[in-house]
Amino acid sequence: MLRRVWRNPREWLACGRNRTRPPARTQGGGNSSAIAPSEDAASAQRRPPPDAAGVSPNPPGRLAPGLSALIALALVLLAGCGGQPRRLEAPQLGSSGSQANAPQALGFPGFATKNTTRVGGADPVANAAAVARAVYPGDGAGGAESRPRAVVLADEHVWQSALAAAVFMSAPLRAPLLLSDGGSLPAASKDALDALAPTGASELNSAQVVRIGDAPAPAGYRSTTIAGSDPIALAAAIDRLQSIVIGHASRAVAVVSADNPAYAMPAAGWAAKTGNPLLLVHRDTIPGPTFAALQAHHAPRIYLLAPPSIVGRSVARALRAIGPVTRISAPDPVRSAIAFARLRDGRFGWGVDDPGHGLVFANAHRTLDAAAAAPLSASGPYGPLLLVEDPSLLPVPVGSYLLDIQPGYTQDPVRGVYNHGWLIGDQNAISLPVQSRIDSDLEIQPLNANASP
Repeated sequence: MLRRVWRNPREWLACGRNRTRPPARTQGGGNSSAIAPSEDAASAQRRPPPDAAGVSPNPPGRLAPGLSALIALALVLLAGCGGQPRRLEAPQLGSSGSQANAPQALGFPGFATKNTTRVGGADPVANAAAVARAVYPGDGAGGAESRPRAVVLADEHVWQSALAAAVFMSAPLRAPLLLSDGGSLPAASKDALDALAPTGASELNSAQVVRIGDAPAPAGYRSTTIAGSDPIALAAAIDRLQSIVIGHASRAVAVVSADNPAYAMPAAGWAAKTGNPLLLVHRDTIPGPTFAALQAHHAPRIYLLAPPSIVGRSVARALRAIGPVTRISAPDPVRSAIAFARLRDGRFGWGVDDPGHGLVFANAHRTLDAAAAAPLSASGPYGPLLLVEDPSLLPVPVGSYLLDIQPGYTQDPVRGVYNHGWLIGDQNAISLPVQSRIDSDLEIQPLNANASP
């Protein structure tokens, strides 16, 4: 397969700044990723069944009300909640040519360009609700697959368990995530839950809602609760329930820092796609719940998503005593996410080093946007999470990576492959000029003078 690769794209990719692209060349292989070799050396019960996963079912309530999603709901969710500056306005279906600014009213380019789609919430609560509705549009027209069997509720104040809960988007549950404000349910989450109208999962004794920690039990829904004394214990309890649901412990585990969320963010989308759990460690210690969870996987392949400055070598040695360890190591979260996107290790890893993929973009300072976006990594075009740090700048490593996997064609673009990007958040997360740059770098390009549309 041919692909377009740019040489030495070294200039900082600032919004609105002109650039001169270096000449393209055709190449078949991928660049190496920043991955170190494996390092050597060294609560509540679920009823039924008892003592299984720290999960307790709530008494059944009446069935959820019938599906009542409206197009307006999705638009409100996409618009976000809160009077943030430079807020994106919701698209208005049915704008006519006689209206001023009709393209903007229809949502272009803020919510969509030819190669990008934005989930433009002002906060992760709105983004999670919108993503859930995008993945499960409902309204009955799509049959059973248009409605989830279960929905996960996680507390927005506990990012560790929210990221870990993304694993329930994997098969067989395929449960999207909504966010609570402690024990209360924000309007966006409540409206999305009612519109999703989960049908109940047999693996969860027909529960419709999986509550994580202190998340509320919505009236009218059968709920199951995952309990834990702290975020690390919650992540371990989430892993136990996932193992019960699939009938076995997974053979691979992602281990991330409990203290540095930006490095952990990309693991949520991978968990949603594969069902590989996300477990937590500190820089110099492996907490007891994590150690017990890893042992329950019986010598799993452990993928450590953190450089030694974030999770120390002593922890990596201790993990090596449990199972083989591969460290994904990079000097910052942006490059770490790219290294994880490139990783290909047998059946583990995205292996996105060529064109024809989905990608998800989020701001590294908005941790819960990774949890909100995780279902997009596990549906549609699938794809890994990439990060920006400044809303107005596309980091050089990200720009280089996009150019490296940019599609190309030699004769007819219709016969080519295409990339697509989901952008998570409003302009305070990723600006419109950066969205424009991403759109340009995702566009399929001619590879020679004979190529023509």
